[in-house]
Amino acid sequence: MTVTEPDVSPIQYSDTALGFRDEIREWLKSNAPDHLRGVQVPRVPAPELKAHLDRWADTLTEAGLMCVAWPEEYGGRGLSGVEVALMNEEFARAGVPRLTRGMGEGLVGPAVIAHATEEQKRRVLPPIINGEHDYCQGFSEPGAGSDLAGLRTRGEVDGADLVINGQKTWTSGFYKANWMFCLVRTDPDAPKHRGISYVLLPLEVDGRPNGVEFRPIKRMTGQALFGESFLTDARTPLDNVIGGLNEGWRVAMTTLGSERGGSATTQHVAFERQFWRLVDEVRARGLADDVRVREQLAWAWSQIQVIRATGLGLVADLAAGRSGQGLANGSTSKIRWSEFQRRLAEIAMDLIGPDALVTGDGYELGEWQEEFLSTRSHTIWGGTAEVQRNIIGERVLGLPKEPASAKGAVR
Repeated sequence: MTVTEPDVSPIQYSDTALGFRDEIREWLKSNAPDHLRGVQVPRVPAPELKAHLDRWADTLTEAGLMCVAWPEEYGGRGLSGVEVALMNEEFARAGVPRLTRGMGEGLVGPAVIAHATEEQKRRVLPPIINGEHDYCQGFSEPGAGSDLAGLRTRGEVDGADLVINGQKTWTSGFYKANWMFCLVRTDPDAPKHRGISYVLLPLEVDGRPNGVEFRPIKRMTGQALFGESFLTDARTPLDNVIGGLNEGWRVAMTTLGSERGGSATTQHVAFERQFWRLVDEVRARGLADDVRVREQLAWAWSQIQVIRATGLGLVADLAAGRSGQGLANGSTSKIRWSEFQRRLAEIAMDLIGPDALVTGDGYELGEWQEEFLSTRSHTIWGGTAEVQRNIIGERVLGLPKEPASAKGAVR
């Protein structure tokens, strides 16, 4: 079975962008570790692999290849969206992981850069770049998931501190974090989307717990990559409130825009690798000539190319100086990739057949079993697919809003 890559009109990159691409390509030739080529980085790597990844992260930091989209004055490279896309493509071409500083780089950093004071930027951003501060997310609550503005965790001013009490859930990355970025209600009498503050909270102070207790939530895969968070008199200086007291909603929208948009310009690379692993599975099972199987694979390949073309369109916008960001890009990208991944996993399980029902010793899952179970939630977290469609309809297309009885989702 062969698949011909579609003919997509090339983007006319600037000489500066092409020079940067060549710089990265040459650097990777000299520095990319052979033992990490082709490695699929798991959420929780084994100790030996983690040690290799930590050393690679240190190498990238020393080379100025962490938080590259941040402005130079805050420790980044000030790269454009085009240059970031080219950099990601070169890492994929070299077959080595393009490590980042996770939520600190992709979610906290953009919000701090856009809304924080100059003093806060100088203080908060460097520890993210060097890996000293690792963030987890404290947004959703048991009664406020997609209805994020319905949060009830309270923050009360006590002298120069904010004292936080409440509960969060789906706290991603809690198991390795030492800081949390969270939303708290600091003015209970304000309208629903106001009176909320965006707070950076240390999980320890002077080596002691800072009033935050985590309880792992086990996923269907058997892993616990997120958990519940119970905050009891957790304290953080008012200097760690980003964007001003009671002004956190607009800051949160910057974070959510980053979360939903994701790596829209390059995510097709990972999907293509996954697709070819599925093709290998099909060939190994002698199904390559099955008409139904070929139709399903053709559908999957076409969806990946839609994602690829959309990403190329975004790069073209950026190359031409047009903004490709915003509500439309973030919401449509989130819908497209999350629904595709879920469906691809369903196809894979169907192709594997009865073997998909059998796990290894100790509930050890194969790649496609884990993919099937984990992607069930992809259309829920980060704003449900229904919420994203409402955003597109109401705020992008200008369609009438939902009836008042149906409101309450993230806007």
